[in-house]
Amino acid sequence: MALVPCQVLRAAILLSYCSILCNYKAIDMPAHQTYGGSWKFLTFIDLVIQAVFFGICVLTDLSSLLTRGNDSQEQERQLKKLISLRDWMMAVLAFPVGVFVVTMFWSIYIYDRELVYPKLLDNFIPGWLNHGM
Repeated sequence: MALVPCQVLRAAILLSYCSILCNYKAIDMPAHQTYGGSWKFLTFIDLVIQAVFFGICVLTDLSSLLTRGNDSQEQERQLKKLISLRDWMMAVLAFPVGVFVVTMFWSIYIYDRELVYPKLLDNFIPGWLNHGM
């Protein structure tokens, strides 16, 4: 039951997304006091979707490791459901929203930074957090 590099990578990505979420919520930004808070930003919604998706990936990996070698039909059926949920989430939510957010953010950022990321936010959000999100 040795972990393969793919499973370790998924767990590391999940932990990094969770750490970014924790740091993001700890920052006192003016946008957090307005209607909708952080949830009005598509970048934040995408970060939550990605964290949930990688959580499901880690759960799928752990389940497949724990059920390996068992002949239980019920466990096989539940694992297949979990794998289909993971695949659905990747195809419908994680990949399309992630690509849209990255493409739109950086294309607008290149065009005019002040539209999506004003210089005022540099005081609240460090550069590494901006690139991580």
